[in-house]
Amino acid sequence: MEQFDTEAARQTPAAIPDAGVAAGHLDRAVELATENVRRSGGPFGAIVVSADGQIFEGVNRVTANLDPTAHAEISAIRAACQGLDTFDLSGATLFTSCEPCPMCLAASLWARIDRIFFAADRNDAAEAGFDDAAFYRYFEGGAEERNVMPVASLDLGDARRVAPFTEWSRTTSRIEY
Repeated sequence: MEQFDTEAARQTPAAIPDAGVAAGHLDRAVELATENVRRSGGPFGAIVVSADGQIFEGVNRVTANLDPTAHAEISAIRAACQGLDTFDLSGATLFTSCEPCPMCLAASLWARIDRIFFAADRNDAAEAGFDDAAFYRYFEGGAEERNVMPVASLDLGDARRVAPFTEWSRTTSRIEY
């Protein structure tokens, strides 16, 4: 299994278009994370910069809101989607204080975010007590690593299994995504 190469993932400012602006956004994400700790939140902050330059911020509120999905990246994506009145953030960039966990990376993909920059990596997070290693292994590894949580389908029969998709295909007022 190929291991994640943190050093290869790091990009020097010279390799990034508008490096000063990007570094400023990333610095703001780190500042948000630090401020959030002082407000009883987790040490994570994120900023979505839309294609037209609008800025939307988010912080980790998992424990404050009792919501395991309230990661900083998810919060910033939600703010951007609401602020832009869309679920498609094509052309946007996500700046986050720490490497996105698998959930946040998946949310970024679903939101069609073009690019992600992060400061601290998963190893830095693990050293601070935020060890998502089992989750990364779940997606990066084989069947043995997927013992974190069993996932299986149950047979409801062909028609019942696909009933929501059948209804979707019949609906003319749906919004494609």
